[in-house]
Amino acid sequence: MLNSTSYFILGAYLDVGTYVKYLCFVMIAVLYVVIVSVNAVLIVVICVNRSLHEPMYLFLCSLFVNELYGSTGLFPFLLIQILSDVHTVSAPLCFLQIFCLYSYVKVEFCNLAVMSYDRYVAICCPLQYHTLMTPVRGLLLLLLMWLFSFVSFLISLLLTLRLTLCGNILNSLFCRNYLIVNLACSDTRINNFYGLFGTFLSVLVPLLPILFSYTKILQVCSAGSRQTRQKAVSTCTPHLASLLNFSFGCLFEILQSRFNWPNIPNVLQMIMSVYFVMLQPLLNPIMYGMQMSKIQTVCRWQSNDPEPSTLKTWSETLQKSE
Repeated sequence: MLNSTSYFILGAYLDVGTYVKYLCFVMIAVLYVVIVSVNAVLIVVICVNRSLHEPMYLFLCSLFVNELYGSTGLFPFLLIQILSDVHTVSAPLCFLQIFCLYSYVKVEFCNLAVMSYDRYVAICCPLQYHTLMTPVRGLLLLLLMWLFSFVSFLISLLLTLRLTLCGNILNSLFCRNYLIVNLACSDTRINNFYGLFGTFLSVLVPLLPILFSYTKILQVCSAGSRQTRQKAVSTCTPHLASLLNFSFGCLFEILQSRFNWPNIPNVLQMIMSVYFVMLQPLLNPIMYGMQMSKIQTVCRWQSNDPEPSTLKTWSETLQKSE
């Protein structure tokens, strides 16, 4: 159990002056409001329309929920710290933030892996899609995915909580598990081993279905018609863009937390350290909302005719036509 410090000092915040500080506050606040708004709107659209209660849209809804979860674990904290003159955080709040952000990363990768498998079934086995990917199976996959992500990191966090710390200064904008482990006076070999194993597991478990799915999709596209290739491109482009963007942000965060890069300006390092949880929650709803024609149609219909009875009739008609 942690017994050596009650708070941490965040040493990455710079004295940039009053005007710059308030400018950063306004920019981050606006970004957070936009992220919450667009993700919440898409979650509501998917939940209230029975025509969207399919595995593909359930996985998207889970993705948008996770974006709200991860951004809420960072943005309010950043806003408070920007306005504060003393950049301290209590130990319980610090560990709560660590759990939120790290579990967010795990859920994001697993969610993208499940979505890639869903695309594989839809493109490679279209006639069996509704048999293989039922709503019940989709919900079961989501439940297993969230449980795996939460439990796998909870073990790592409990290993950190048992450490005795000899310091409380973190050179970061937010709390990081690896930096806290580096402050320990006690033996950290178990933490380091499980940290490497957990990172490997978090990457390998999602990576295998992603590689399998896209290998099969490429095989089908190479041997299929032009229409098949167009369908694959239209459905897989947002997923691949989201996967590459998130992987880049997480890779930079992992490398930055473990290696000192003196040639990179501090401002750029700070921006890149929060890239994975700032841009992803904004880009995902925009990319998928623009790409998914059914979501666009539902959103346009709701904005033009918000009456519940009309919307219900329209949803039932759309279901029958499918």
